[in-house]
Amino acid sequence: MQFIQSTDKSLFLHNHHQNRVPLTHRIMMESPESCVTLTNPITKSIALIPDDDDIITDMAASIRAVEEILDYKFKNKKLLEQALTHSSCTDSPSYQRLEFVGDAALGLAISNFVYLTYPELDPGQLSLLRSANVSTEKLARVAVKHSLYKFVRHNTTTLDEKVKEFVLAVEQEEEAEVHGGVMKAPKVLADIVESVVAAVYVDMHFDLKLLWKKINRLLEPIITLDLLAQQPQPVTMLYELCQKDGKHVDIKHWRKEEKDIASVYVDGQFVVSATSENKENAKLHAAKSALTKLACNHTSKLDLEVEPNTEFGGAKQKLNELCGRKKWPAPSYRIEKQVGPSHDRRFICSVQVAVAKGVVFVMGDEKTRVKDAENSAASAMIWGLQGSNLS
Repeated sequence: MQFIQSTDKSLFLHNHHQNRVPLTHRIMMESPESCVTLTNPITKSIALIPDDDDIITDMAASIRAVEEILDYKFKNKKLLEQALTHSSCTDSPSYQRLEFVGDAALGLAISNFVYLTYPELDPGQLSLLRSANVSTEKLARVAVKHSLYKFVRHNTTTLDEKVKEFVLAVEQEEEAEVHGGVMKAPKVLADIVESVVAAVYVDMHFDLKLLWKKINRLLEPIITLDLLAQQPQPVTMLYELCQKDGKHVDIKHWRKEEKDIASVYVDGQFVVSATSENKENAKLHAAKSALTKLACNHTSKLDLEVEPNTEFGGAKQKLNELCGRKKWPAPSYRIEKQVGPSHDRRFICSVQVAVAKGVVFVMGDEKTRVKDAENSAASAMIWGLQGSNLS
């Protein structure tokens, strides 16, 4: 197997069994030490884990690809090589030392950013913003967005399945989860981001200002105060809401085979349970479900009359922003009806918003895509709330 340079300056993979395949579609390289595929970082792909025949890695190619992602050329490429080497590869230094530096550098860079961006915030709010932007969940999604795991040399197959499962879960998220989605983020993904950032930091001779200029694009979207308001921490919110009503919350855990189960009790009464492979993730989802159930059980359902033909683009985001300003829980969408044959399926969606006076329920118009049907429902909700005394 060999790489050849074509006349149009595109790199192709060639051997006697295969046709020429552009690098923009796939790179495959041989090594006994790793089992990850590389794709062009500009092209989105979920094929993180190769077939058994695709045993690959070429550190020089990985370095070039990550430099392209970062838009930064390393003076000392050994730093990036170390940042892309997992501790399971015992024949060379791993990213563990760089991860240590990257954790501190990222924390300080984000601290500077939120301090300058939000001069009115108190230390507690600044700490929340910093924590959200350097959390394992946030950094793991950065690694997924830029496909960084594909370029890491490692020698353990157990990581592959965990990462693949997480990538698929993230791709199904309608919006970035601040506090965690259906699956807890594998720590290895956050470690990769920290080590790559550290490699840049050290290569820049520890210049924090230059580092931020180079990596702030990598970390986008930065979690802002508005986004935190739209997605408050579920466990904290559950305790705060129940405390206001003079109620006691207890979240109990136990293991059943490979799963952790978290059950929420309010004043000794069972409310809801959630399961996960991870204790903290089970607790997170149990709190989310409890908030929804408690809101529905203790408020009435209010239907709004909405004028037709009032749709507008970006309604879901605008509704999220409205709920954030009003300190309401995030809107909840559901497919109410599917009509037509499979090749011409149409959907009607509803949206619920828990306000002080009850749970507001609105149906949208029939659409050919679920996303458009949800936007229709969000548009109707916004117009309905504006025309009522609820907002």
